Amino acid sequence: MATVQDIPDEPGQPPSLTAVSLAETSQDQESKAKEQIITPFDVSGGVDEHGKAVAIDYNKLIDKFGSHKIDQALLERFEKVTGHRPHRLMRRGMVFSHRDLDTLLDKYEKGTPFFLYTGRGPSSDSMHVGHSIPFEFTKYLQDVFNVPLVIMLTDDEKFLHSPKLSLKDCKKFALQNALDIIAIGFDLKKTFIFADTDFIYGGDGVALSQNILEMGKKTTNNQIKGTFGFSDTNNVLEFAFPATQSATSFATSFPFIFGSDPKKTARIPCLIPCAIDQDPYFRQCRDNAPRLGLLKPSLIHTVFLPSLRGSESKMSASDPDSTIYLSDTDNQIKKKIGKAFSGGQDTRELHEKLGGRTAVDVPFQYLKFFLEDDSQLENIRQAYEKGEMQSGEMKAAATKELQAYVAAFRERRKGVTPEVRKEYMRPRQLVFRGMPSAENQIKTLEERKATLQTELDRVSEEISRLQSNGQVN
Repeated sequence: MATVQDIPDEPGQPPSLTAVSLAETSQDQESKAKEQIITPFDVSGGVDEHGKAVAIDYNKLIDKFGSHKIDQALLERFEKVTGHRPHRLMRRGMVFSHRDLDTLLDKYEKGTPFFLYTGRGPSSDSMHVGHSIPFEFTKYLQDVFNVPLVIMLTDDEKFLHSPKLSLKDCKKFALQNALDIIAIGFDLKKTFIFADTDFIYGGDGVALSQNILEMGKKTTNNQIKGTFGFSDTNNVLEFAFPATQSATSFATSFPFIFGSDPKKTARIPCLIPCAIDQDPYFRQCRDNAPRLGLLKPSLIHTVFLPSLRGSESKMSASDPDSTIYLSDTDNQIKKKIGKAFSGGQDTRELHEKLGGRTAVDVPFQYLKFFLEDDSQLENIRQAYEKGEMQSGEMKAAATKELQAYVAAFRERRKGVTPEVRKEYMRPRQLVFRGMPSAENQIKTLEERKATLQTELDRVSEEISRLQSNGQVN
């Protein structure tokens, strides 16, 4: 049985491939500088000319990926259109980049309905706080816009990319992760969660399967190689999977939610909140969607929650010492943050003279993610940088905030039973503005009923054949 410790956090990559290891392996080379690596399968900061690991540069990612920075003007427009103050992650630049968010706001302002889509690649049986950040932000968007949400658990992708994972492991992790995701607090009436191996390959995802085929036909191997860096050593289904992740961004994939009229559902926009490493999947999707007569999805990108070891890499489920799990106890959280990388000086005297470095101080970075009060955060920043607050006090503040965050999650998690999960994962009509009429819903269900009846008739015929041939005692 695979365990958290022996499973790479990202598929197909050894957990040692970090900025630190890159720095170590580059010591004997003439040039020690290395570019940062941000892909769906590997995340690490760069290495400077001295062989020192450096933090992830998100402005470089905007330039490299061709996305757009979320600036103050867009934040003001967001607040004007929605009537809600932007989430703390938006205010502080942790939600930092987008594709066509401005266009989506224009459509929303005119009354055009849309849906949210996000997901999780289940690589362990417990999520960590870095995983919860995009989901917390997605819940905020669901509440603000009052729209339906589709959550995809890509257990098939994890199986394809991870040599150490069995299919049984991936399916188990998906079900466990679903319990954690539900505990974030999503609205049951507006949320559908599915695991690929069950939904796509189990019969209910017929429409999604058809869109996967359409998207797959428009996607070439050269596109995948160019976007993901795949080579001829990658297995054939790794090349195929981007079509699966793309197809979920089309409302036509979910007729039981959006209706069975493709002329209407093909015009329903989609907004995808995700970490920036997932962007390559949707660049492929946005390139090919117009060729299918479908809308390009809009995206909004989050930064990574830094590892306890430093901001050169993100939290990794395969490295317990770098990660705070949502299942950790208060004492475990205290011990881990106590060992977190500090931006304080070597001695109290130096710290009081020079002040702390909040830009690299991991406990302060965690406060930026989890502390809601902007003025309190600013007071902490100033006190630390002036040397008025010591590193131990900073760690204590971060510990308190993380303990409260995880404790609240644990309390919600107690109420999420397998029965509750079953309801979230049941294909059904969601409730939202612009939802299909009762007549349209009945039509969709009748079509599904006819498909199931055909299958039942086939099974009944096979049973009768066996009975008539005397093969049953």
